[in-house]
Amino acid sequence: MQRPPRRVLLVPLLSRDPHTTESPRWSEQPARTLEAFYRNRFNANVTQLRDVWSWTDYFQQVDQIVRHSPPFDRVMFISHGGFDGPVLKNAVFWQNFKVTGNKGELVQLSEAQPGLENELSITYDVEKNRVFSNYMVTRWPELAPMKSSDILRQLKGLEKQIQPLDNACFQLYCSPERLATSPEEQRGYRLELCEQVCREPLFDQKTSVEISPERFFHFTKSLSSLVTADGLIFFGSCNPGSAAPEKALEPDKTELLINSTLGGGPHKSYVHLISAVTDRLTAGPIGQSSADDIVNRIIMFETGRPQRNLCIVAPSGAK
Repeated sequence: MQRPPRRVLLVPLLSRDPHTTESPRWSEQPARTLEAFYRNRFNANVTQLRDVWSWTDYFQQVDQIVRHSPPFDRVMFISHGGFDGPVLKNAVFWQNFKVTGNKGELVQLSEAQPGLENELSITYDVEKNRVFSNYMVTRWPELAPMKSSDILRQLKGLEKQIQPLDNACFQLYCSPERLATSPEEQRGYRLELCEQVCREPLFDQKTSVEISPERFFHFTKSLSSLVTADGLIFFGSCNPGSAAPEKALEPDKTELLINSTLGGGPHKSYVHLISAVTDRLTAGPIGQSSADDIVNRIIMFETGRPQRNLCIVAPSGAK
């Protein structure tokens, strides 16, 4: 990089996790610190994206910026992350419900990371239970904001209320006589299991994750549009600069992007992948990082101080 940064874009990604006490807006504090740093140190013009809860939010704001603003010297993401890049809520971006003959089907596509497409499908026989069929017809839009595990729990709860129990099956496995032969601490679990097994299922729910080159290149195209040819893309999160694990991966695991053939892969890290595709200088921490770590690494980088655990990848054509 031949000149100091004059235009900086900060992208704090917001995450609402009900299972932690962490503020969903935690990434905004390091963004404020970095905004002050770039203005005071370089007199830079700093822009910050607001209320990015999903990748749809990101793309909508970026589309406006690209139309009305020149590219930036720095684009900085601050977020949770993994080996396959920054993470947001696994938000649904497409869904379809249809009934064809006796088959009802709901399909949802969602993504937590650009390019990793999660598919959820629910299929059922519309003639099997009219109450369940009516529920799906009228209530399926309400399932979009829910996690797949919560959808399964909700539909199984409904199934338990409206689908009759197979008494012959229940008596065979969970009669008082059979329960008496089980240890007392296992009887509750066994009863719950019989409630599920001895009830003919009303639906089939499946989930899968696949690489979506179209979604991935949509994201990298946005990065190329935002960053000058000699600028920097920085991913402030855990692991974007970490080496890809050398292991056989199951279809539902992460690290799918960096172990794919995208951008001439597989790649050593997510930073390597993004640099190869965008033809931009790209950097990110190696290993886990706190909000303070992210700020310190960026400041040390911009002030020319040496540091460990920061991966910096130059485009293949750079001299």
